[in-house]
Amino acid sequence: MPADADRYVKPFRKPAMSMPSRLRSLGLCAALLLGAQVALAATVTVSAAASLTQALQQIGPLFEAAYPGDTVQFNFGASGALLQQIAKGAPVDAFISADAETLDRAQAQGLVDAAGRRTIATNTLVLIVPSARGQAPATLRDLMAPAYARIAIGLPASVPVGRYTQAALQAAGLWGDLQPKVIGAQSVRQALDYVARGEVDAGFVYATDAALMPAKVRVALTVPTPTPVVYPAAAVRGGPQAARGQRFVDFLQTPAAQAVLVRLGFGRP
Repeated sequence: MPADADRYVKPFRKPAMSMPSRLRSLGLCAALLLGAQVALAATVTVSAAASLTQALQQIGPLFEAAYPGDTVQFNFGASGALLQQIAKGAPVDAFISADAETLDRAQAQGLVDAAGRRTIATNTLVLIVPSARGQAPATLRDLMAPAYARIAIGLPASVPVGRYTQAALQAAGLWGDLQPKVIGAQSVRQALDYVARGEVDAGFVYATDAALMPAKVRVALTVPTPTPVVYPAAAVRGGPQAARGQRFVDFLQTPAAQAVLVRLGFGRP
């Protein structure tokens, strides 16, 4: 061996990774990827008018398919009650009301993003009676007859269908006279249930609600309303996922979402 052999250095070779170390490394990579996916995923909370229940339950999966990793959960109820929840700090990302007035109040309180506000559908007010009933009113004035002693109407203070009804009956000069017959409903769906169970003689609901129970209720009249029945939507300011809330609002105007709404009887915006 040459005398200066100690000056030669053997090339460095990285020790082969043991199987346990390799598994730990793969596990770390998987955890990082999973963490990235979790970070990208989110739950979008939408508070919406009760009359939109069936439609949004069908639209939700379409939204989730369009935005993989995101999920949407709904809170249905009377628009006024939903607004009160949002005003008290409920963690909501998007709000859909059954009338412009309620969303106007939300906007005036600075609770929703006015710039992203959209009208996503329209509807029609109808007068319904139990299907088993042989008699049905031919005009609104027929509700003055003794045969119609109990009439379900949404509470105008918190239920948009109640406000539409009040305005229609005031235009017909009947609101004051019919007050003793009114059975207040907490939502349009409660008014529908009252009629379907035969607990009242007639009731005012949206056409889309009446269509849900064709075997139990029938439409006696389509009722003109002084203002159109519309569904405005907006993202909630300060919502946990407000940006995704706006994305859901925008999604409601896509052809896929509109097809669901039209199929269930809603009118286009």
